[in-house]
Amino acid sequence: MTTSEVAALRGPLDAWRSAIDRYAPEDVAAVFTEDAVFQGLRPYTVGRPGVAAYYASQPPEMTVSYRILESRRLAPDVVLGWVAADFSFPGLDRAPVLVNLTVVVRRDGDAWRIAHYHVSPRIAEDRLQQPAGLLELPDRGGDPAPLGGQVGP
Repeated sequence: MTTSEVAALRGPLDAWRSAIDRYAPEDVAAVFTEDAVFQGLRPYTVGRPGVAAYYASQPPEMTVSYRILESRRLAPDVVLGWVAADFSFPGLDRAPVLVNLTVVVRRDGDAWRIAHYHVSPRIAEDRLQQPAGLLELPDRGGDPAPLGGQVGP
């Protein structure tokens, strides 16, 4: 990670966090590009209206903290970030939601905005430390099925 990559990510991610913490869905959406691909924890959407609707449907009490785990500069005006995010719900009887985010930020004039946002549930650290093979699917014998389908009729 370079300082410039982290700075490119921090600007929009800090604005994203602040808008979530204030329950300001339109402000959250403003952090994204007009054509952003957004995959939260339900079906994806494209563009700011879908981002605003997604965050408007969340509890107003929701807050988020994040930390940047990795970054890569993909082009002079494009940076990829891998981020751990913890969504909390103060005052509600609800467990935190721990996720990883993959974000791509793109320079948009003088600002960096999120052009791609993808959430995946966080795997517990202890599972990541298991010996090879424990996270693999069991061998069913024969040739594996092609991705997305079954073998045969």
